[in-house]
Amino acid sequence: MEQRDWRGVLPAITTPFLDNYAVDHDRLAKHVVWLADNGCRGIVALGSLGEAATVTFDEKLSILETIKRAVGDRIPVIAGIAGLSTAEAVALAKGAQKVGCEGLMALPPYVYLGDWRENKFHFESVIKATPLSCMLYNNPIAYGTDVTPAQMLELATKHDNLHAVKESSGDVRRITAIRETLGDRLNMLAGMDDAILESIAMGAVGWVAGLVNAMPVESVRVVDLALEGQMEEARALYEWFLPLLRLDTVPKFVQYIKLVQSEMGQGNAVVRPPRLMPEGEELREVQSIIRTQLAKRPVLEAVSSSH
Repeated sequence: MEQRDWRGVLPAITTPFLDNYAVDHDRLAKHVVWLADNGCRGIVALGSLGEAATVTFDEKLSILETIKRAVGDRIPVIAGIAGLSTAEAVALAKGAQKVGCEGLMALPPYVYLGDWRENKFHFESVIKATPLSCMLYNNPIAYGTDVTPAQMLELATKHDNLHAVKESSGDVRRITAIRETLGDRLNMLAGMDDAILESIAMGAVGWVAGLVNAMPVESVRVVDLALEGQMEEARALYEWFLPLLRLDTVPKFVQYIKLVQSEMGQGNAVVRPPRLMPEGEELREVQSIIRTQLAKRPVLEAVSSSH
């Protein structure tokens, strides 16, 4: 996997579970093939949306194996690398390479909010663990760790296999600042679903996406239009999509995106505790948002992305 491959729509996939909370490998295999069939450019597994914090080390490797068997060499498989310890993250990176993954997404450590010296050591340990192409995941909202453009430059200058950054600060000015500091050294990908059009306008070349798990056709189309400079058409689709995309930017984004998947016939809404499936008024409110937008869903034909 090369820098040019970090483009287009890269789904941060959900992890499907059976009613007993076991990983549903049959559903997982079908899901990633469906995403590939609908123009997605890669599969990003074991991120926040994939409930990686509740998935054991062995389960993570088996999930990656299932995905790799299902998509083969059609599109890259990218493993989210996170853990409580740096040693665990390094072991997972090496395991992902053995399974056949083509890329890694390096997350900050869980729980411990270190300073830059510590976080730099952690990121570098993951990046150096294999020769695989790497994407840095910057999400200060969720993880409390903000990697600044200057710090990204430190990592990019030292590590040739760091090729991209998933930028989830929620501040579109950060995209501009990264380009100002690093130029085209790192490909920038939007990491928040309701910031994709703004991010592309300021220099992002793709989207590590959430709602794509339920709606790949719309997700690929809005990115294709934006990258082709057809912003008026992209904005019309984006404005319809936004109420659904905003479900990705709240604490219960996993539950809500799985609800959209369920409504679309693409899996169930089972999540692992401590997450619980919404019920009562909360469930009705989310279902109302989903069904209202689906009733107005534009008719689009699936077209494989050319980017």
